[in-house]
Amino acid sequence: MSKSLNRVRQALAAAGVDAALLEMDGETRTAEQAAGQAGCALDQIVKSIVFSGAESGQVRLFLTAGGNRVCPDRAALLAGETLARADAAQVRAQTGFAIGGVAPLGHVTAIPCWLDERLLAFDRVWAAAGTPRHIFAIAPHELQRIAGARPARFTLARPDEPAPA
Repeated sequence: MSKSLNRVRQALAAAGVDAALLEMDGETRTAEQAAGQAGCALDQIVKSIVFSGAESGQVRLFLTAGGNRVCPDRAALLAGETLARADAAQVRAQTGFAIGGVAPLGHVTAIPCWLDERLLAFDRVWAAAGTPRHIFAIAPHELQRIAGARPARFTLARPDEPAPA
């Protein structure tokens, strides 16, 4: 078992969550690939998007529904500074995972985390389990709890919601 996959398994067990880590037949690097492999709606996929603070260099994690995109202005308001996408080296150094397999938990360092409120509309969501081929299903409120994530509105507006102020 890979070190990354094992960290996710240990984090789930430490939180008292019994979730099966599933190896898929195909890749799950993108939300579309993961939804196809899991047989679920695109928005049931949890994307782990890592940003870096322009002033502090501190990384922040935004757990986003698969069909949503992070709004830089909304995310910056939550973080308290301008944000930019973290590069692959920074993502690996701070989370311990490679892009395409970043799990929402089991990171090698503590990272401030926010959860897209859209994910809370589902009974179950699917997240990366540390590799580009492994995912796990979890209740979104459980994910919120064990990831220490704060629910927030930080995505780009959909046609049925107002644009950020």
